Amino acid sequence: MSDTASFVDPVFLARFGLSRMNALDYFLHPLNPFRTSKNTSNEVLAMQGTGIGTLIQFGLNGVPLTPQAAEEEYNLALTRLNGEQYELMPPPTPDGYTKISPLYTIRHVHRTNPTTTKVLGIYYILEGVIYKSPGVRSLMKANVARTLEGLSSAFAVLSKCAKYQTSSGYIWVFEEDEENEDDPIALLNLAKRRKRRKILDNRRPGERTDAEEEGIRASEAIDRILVRLAESPLLNSVDKKNTKKDVEVTDTVSIKTMKKLSTDASKAG
Repeated sequence: MSDTASFVDPVFLARFGLSRMNALDYFLHPLNPFRTSKNTSNEVLAMQGTGIGTLIQFGLNGVPLTPQAAEEEYNLALTRLNGEQYELMPPPTPDGYTKISPLYTIRHVHRTNPTTTKVLGIYYILEGVIYKSPGVRSLMKANVARTLEGLSSAFAVLSKCAKYQTSSGYIWVFEEDEENEDDPIALLNLAKRRKRRKILDNRRPGERTDAEEEGIRASEAIDRILVRLAESPLLNSVDKKNTKKDVEVTDTVSIKTMKKLSTDASKAG
């Protein structure tokens, strides 16, 4: 059965309403697709005239019980029976036994002795509609799907805000009322305004941040290294040798060319 399946009986709800007193009776509806086809301990107790509602009205010896005491007595009766059972989970606060709640949780178990049970399923009744509690795999799948959908929407919005300029590269345009977003001149003016905003951050004229000072020092250090390399004697000697070789090669090629031309001229004569 699908995790999104549900069941509701409007006739039962209109006639009896829904409370902790009859939540199990509503879940054990013959048309409810979530209930097991096997005989349950709840049905055995119902044939004996034992239920949460009857315990509240008549009690054990004709003395009515409080809703909390009636549920405790009903759960105690279930522990004396073996087989498949449906248990109504207690409310989060003690006053939940007497108040009408929009949510009731029912646990399907298989009991082998008074202290040993195996959980077969969890169900909940929300505003009169019965649902099966999803498994861990379904919950993880739904959470991942919602997360990916949110990230996809965020990236789609951000991609529209990224604009590219040949002079300044990519810039962000977040103003919704910005006109002519595709106009290069408008984007250039926007980039200038953003640059001025970065500068006008309550600093005195000429004052730099620590990051800016570090960048300037690094740039100056690189410049000094390049100057020393340019003035290095070793580099100059290598350049002179390469220049001398180029001149010698050029002279040799010129002499050979002139000899060839003179030979060709003599043959032609």
